[in-house]
Amino acid sequence: MSMPTLATPQAILFDLDGTLLDTAPDMAAALNRLRVEEGLEPMPPTEIRPHVSNGARGLLAIGMSITPDHERYDALRERFLALYAENLAVHTRLFPGLDRLVEALDARALPWGVVTNKPGGLTRRLLETLVLNPAVVVCGDDLNRAKPHPDPLLYAAGKLRLAPDSIWYIGDHERDIIAGNAAHMPTVAGRWGYLDGERPIEEWGATVVIDHPTQIAELLDGASRSAATA
Repeated sequence: MSMPTLATPQAILFDLDGTLLDTAPDMAAALNRLRVEEGLEPMPPTEIRPHVSNGARGLLAIGMSITPDHERYDALRERFLALYAENLAVHTRLFPGLDRLVEALDARALPWGVVTNKPGGLTRRLLETLVLNPAVVVCGDDLNRAKPHPDPLLYAAGKLRLAPDSIWYIGDHERDIIAGNAAHMPTVAGRWGYLDGERPIEEWGATVVIDHPTQIAELLDGASRSAATA
């Protein structure tokens, strides 16, 4: 595949679930533990996986058939998050190739960070457990508005003291691309993530769509070559 050329970034920001980390096994396990507690049969993890990027709300919708207006929603959400927190990083890993990419970014002294809708306590504990040290982390409960609002991305840019248009944002959900575009960041949509099937990834409006995390390095190399010949 011919890779488009983007301007060389001064930083890269990642969504967390489904983009940087494969958290689906542990989140699916927590949902199935909740289902068993509620007298339901476990669901196949393959049925749960596409919905992980939608967080607790999305998982409770498909796993418990409830929405936030249900009288038991808050209690079940808290129980789900508690079960998840008990086994936060049993099977969670960086997606293939991203360990080398993170090392390469550190070697280049290119800052990278995380902007996620996941709660801050879970996010920061997960990153610490996996010994990941992003330059900036912005979580779903850090600000009044989460993605698809651009506020978290703009806040991250401010923390990095960089112009938003000098930062790439990489995500696996349309809300990531909506937020990135609204923040005037070049956006990269990753096909390896938890695509929920609501809309084809090609219709999200991303600057670039890629199939595998290793192609992020290709985009960086292309940007460097373009800058060198400019």
